[in-house]
Amino acid sequence: MRRSSSTIPFGYKLDEEDNSQLIEIPSELEALEAVVPLIKERTISLREGSLYLEAMTGRYLSHAGLKKIAETRNFG
Repeated sequence: MRRSSSTIPFGYKLDEEDNSQLIEIPSELEALEAVVPLIKERTISLREGSLYLEAMTGRYLSHAGLKKIAETRNFG
């Protein structure tokens, strides 16, 4: 995936050899795939989803950032 901004999206990391490319982090993307449908179904809150992702991946994602991902990406 080509880098399009200075922010590295959740589920990706910067390619150390080519700073214009991003590398997928499968464990983070799988965690997102598990959480986003629960948020859309209102089974859990955005804050709970954010805490779950941090516990599962060790990477922080704010509830506002999670909302943006849930609204723009199609999971499940």
